[in-house]
Amino acid sequence: MKNSYVYILKCADNSYYTGVTANLQKRIVEHQSAKHPESYTAKRLPVELVFYAEFTDITIAIAREKQIKHWSKAKKEALISGKFDDLPNLAKKDFKR
Repeated sequence: MKNSYVYILKCADNSYYTGVTANLQKRIVEHQSAKHPESYTAKRLPVELVFYAEFTDITIAIAREKQIKHWSKAKKEALISGKFDDLPNLAKKDFKR
């Protein structure tokens, strides 16, 4: 069974990039070498791997990647720091009613 990874990179401009891959080490090298010059990370080098999670089901990994991409910066930072109890309270809420 092939594992998949959801990962978060911290970019030089202090933004975060979230991705999914079957080969984490190779994908990080691709980001760091700007293999895709027009990509988000190529314009924000250097990048640093700050979080990853391993999955045995690619479908679940893709769903988790999509979920994390919609999170606020504060919520991503709580995940990166391992502050899992803080995650529910950092959900984006619309108070404009």
